[in-house]
Amino acid sequence: MSGDSYPKFKAAAVQAEPIALDRDACVDKACSLIEEAGRNGAKIIAFPEGFIPGHPNWLYFYPPGEAMKTFYREFFKNSVEVPSPATEKLGRSAREAGAYVAIGINERTPGSMGSLYNSILFLDPDGQILGVHRKLVPTTTERLVLSSSDGSTIRTYRTPYGELGGLLCGENTNSLARFALLAQGEKIHTAHWPSFPTDYNKNGAAGVDVRIRFHAYEGKVFVISAAAVFGEESIKRLCHSEAARRMVIRGNSVSGIVNPYGQYIGGPLTGDEGIVYADIDIETMIDAKTLHDVTGHYGRFDVLSLRYNRSNPKPIVFEDATAMPASSEDVAALIRSSIAALEAEPSASAQEQTARLRQALEKMS
Repeated sequence: MSGDSYPKFKAAAVQAEPIALDRDACVDKACSLIEEAGRNGAKIIAFPEGFIPGHPNWLYFYPPGEAMKTFYREFFKNSVEVPSPATEKLGRSAREAGAYVAIGINERTPGSMGSLYNSILFLDPDGQILGVHRKLVPTTTERLVLSSSDGSTIRTYRTPYGELGGLLCGENTNSLARFALLAQGEKIHTAHWPSFPTDYNKNGAAGVDVRIRFHAYEGKVFVISAAAVFGEESIKRLCHSEAARRMVIRGNSVSGIVNPYGQYIGGPLTGDEGIVYADIDIETMIDAKTLHDVTGHYGRFDVLSLRYNRSNPKPIVFEDATAMPASSEDVAALIRSSIAALEAEPSASAQEQTARLRQALEKMS
């Protein structure tokens, strides 16, 4: 048949246990899993939230002061700078697999000794960094150790399989953040989750199902959802007291892949480590969007629309008196003063320069 064709590919959601507080071990485990998924044909691979060097689950098991004193320094020292040897190693595995990878990291700014961010690192099949998304607002206990971000990182990445975007845990509850990705043409969404290892957050796992299926159904997109496991290794590394060990809930993890009708086409996998695979046919979106296209015919943007501030504020801005003015208004004022000075010159050269400046001013307006 004639007409355009759309991609078909295999996706993978990795449900795995981080090696808590050990960046190198987490990277090694991630690389092994990336290459395994690649050998099985996966072209887009999603990992859990905070997989390197593990989510700060230790905040659930101890009073805040004790938790920070015991764990935070190692947590910081094992966080990930972008770029760094850790991201280069992950990139080599993405290249070996020939796949796009979206993996949760605890990120620090290169050279910083302070703030950390809950982030998604996106890698392409050449092993290059596509970008990083930083979680807008840390959730509950995360606020003690992770910083809020700005709006500059909620974006999609163009791939041969469709526009790829992702959000972390509670962000998948934020309707405006999800809509921002959908409005940028998102077709494949990666949803990243920690483990939910205590009674305090046990309902989080049940909420995963609600959120990923709704995002898929609302946006008529595919969702690859990956959660972490809290197993024996985590208990050994993080639960140093009998009281902490008694708080642990086992098997409270769920991962899967959902189609544009909100139906599982891979998984759900609950409890144990494993990789969920699914074959994705992007053409499915065509039929689904005849029902609702919330960024197209089913939107009423004359009534309801999203205003998105994508700026990236800096802690310091250097101003040089000899530098060009930053704002368009200042540039226009400079052009007008130059025109006024040139008009006093009778030469043909001055007249030519004046004409060019007037054209530039006209274009600006």
